[in-house]
Amino acid sequence: MSSYKGLDLFGSGPHRCFVGRRGYVVTPNAFEPGGGPGSGVRDVRELDVFVRGRLVATSEAGLWELRQAIAEQFVTPPVAGTFVDTAGREFEGMTMTRYVEEEVRDRGRVWSVGYEVQLRRLTGTV
Repeated sequence: MSSYKGLDLFGSGPHRCFVGRRGYVVTPNAFEPGGGPGSGVRDVRELDVFVRGRLVATSEAGLWELRQAIAEQFVTPPVAGTFVDTAGREFEGMTMTRYVEEEVRDRGRVWSVGYEVQLRRLTGTV
């Protein structure tokens, strides 16, 4: 079971967790003052962890409660927390930076909607 800040935001339905691209931020030297040909390493990429899955509830109202619990994570200024993925790995200092739902909600015996959440370990100031 995964959790974010100790909350079970994603456990209502199936979901997968994965780490985003890793490596360096590389930009053309032409964009730097006095830059010339070639590219240069600017910094190490910030860590991104993604969660993709479905929120599932027995009613439309229940589905809205699940969506609202995620939406409440977006506050100003952002508050980082620990994310624990489905394998039990802990990622400290993660900030939820994006939540996107699929366009179509499915209904039948249960109500559900697909989503993707992006969590990022921010290294700069906000």
